Amino acid sequence: MLDISKDIHSLSHFKRNTLEFIRQLKETGTPVVLTVNGKAELVVQDAAAYQKLIELVDRLETIEAIRRGIESVNRGEGRPAEEFFAEMERKYNIPGDA
Repeated sequence: MLDISKDIHSLSHFKRNTLEFIRQLKETGTPVVLTVNGKAELVVQDAAAYQKLIELVDRLETIEAIRRGIESVNRGEGRPAEEFFAEMERKYNIPGDA
């Protein structure tokens, strides 16, 4: 979790102390906000923390897609899988089950 008392720094401070920031990023996994002229401009984090974030976003997007699909079925939208597969077999001349 970002701690604004410790994790917001100027870009120039980051440039002067890059190795110390890298150590902190790897040790804590917490991102650092960098400012330019007092305005937040960049967020820096280590690769492992970024990978974890990407995986979490992917998982949440999957859960949301499943939730929308379930809601669609609950509303009576869609059609039975057998009907869909039969249509695909006809459309693409795929032999059905014998």
